[in-house]
Amino acid sequence: MHIYHFSEEPFTQAWSPERETLRVTLPNELCDPDTAHKLYRRYLDEWVLAEELGFDIMVNEHHATATSLNVSCNVLLSILARITSKARLLTLGIPLCNRMDPVRIAEEMAMIDVISGGRLEMGFIKGVPYEIAPANSNPVRMMDRFWESHDLIIKALSTRTGPFNFEGEFFQHRSVNVWPQPYQQPHPPVWSSTSSPGNARELGTRGYVMGSFMGGQIETIKLHKAYAEGYRAAGHGIEVPTDRFAYLAICATASTSEEGRRRANVVADYIRTNAQVADPYNKPPGYFGVDAAVKSLRSPNPRAFRTLYTPSGRPVELTAASIDDFIECGVAFCGTPDEVYDQICRFVDTVGGVGNLLLMNQGGRLDHKDTVDSLTLFGKEVLPRLKEREAKGRLFAA
Repeated sequence: MHIYHFSEEPFTQAWSPERETLRVTLPNELCDPDTAHKLYRRYLDEWVLAEELGFDIMVNEHHATATSLNVSCNVLLSILARITSKARLLTLGIPLCNRMDPVRIAEEMAMIDVISGGRLEMGFIKGVPYEIAPANSNPVRMMDRFWESHDLIIKALSTRTGPFNFEGEFFQHRSVNVWPQPYQQPHPPVWSSTSSPGNARELGTRGYVMGSFMGGQIETIKLHKAYAEGYRAAGHGIEVPTDRFAYLAICATASTSEEGRRRANVVADYIRTNAQVADPYNKPPGYFGVDAAVKSLRSPNPRAFRTLYTPSGRPVELTAASIDDFIECGVAFCGTPDEVYDQICRFVDTVGGVGNLLLMNQGGRLDHKDTVDSLTLFGKEVLPRLKEREAKGRLFAA
């Protein structure tokens, strides 16, 4: 099992649940460069500590928002590739639909992989709806652009016979010849995240690592089932190795149950405010499929982020969820090391196996001291037990 430390690197001085919007139209005058300088150094220090404790590292990117200072996975990964030495470096990820030059992405992926000595995990994503405007992108036919961009990147990274031309519907390149070659041959492992069974089935067909983000037990079981259908139909095998599955959850570890829950509640404010954006940017026409668009329009809360269900069938809307709701759904693992270990084991067993845990150990206003203590306790008292359990336990998903 790989355990990844994740933070979105919020600009905490401007991040606030009380603001009408935290994205797109939030004035950049609120971002003091000197404060941002200190925060970047703080988050890098936390990732270095995470590696020392046995974590791998996950990054993502967002734009025009106080929720994340990281505007480029590739810039950050380039730094981490040099200042770390052991951790797998996962980007989950690069929003292909909002990038106009797939060959440049391939070049940067190869460069990071070489600098790191072959530690890159290459994650491609669709991107969130409220970043269509900052990217000056088109929300229509995004997944068609996604897969064409993906195909070009994979071909660019895998080709060893010199320049080739690419003539697609969305991208045309006369001469593609990536230098350097990636360290991992033919290319770094490919990941993608989804909350859609249809996309999960497609990822299973391709055999890629699938990330499920804070979907709880019920939704994750559905995604695993759809992935397995695609995986088996493509002839990869009957049993799906658990290393094909990844799950992202909030995590907070402390010496007492109360303190662990308090820390998790601070991080959970990030989820509660995730959809705080001016209405024109929340649901751009063409971004959602018909079923998702109809469901969204019928929602009594236009800014509802996501509705999950507990194992007993109780609905939970994450923008208004309590920390108890987060724990019951399997969106948060928190408390003492023993409690965190038990919650993770229960979740993994319920969904049929997870080979990659992506843990949001920092978010919202959780400060450096609390983040370091939470990481250290997990690294020393939970992570070794999970590794030992994996060595003795199940190797394949249901």
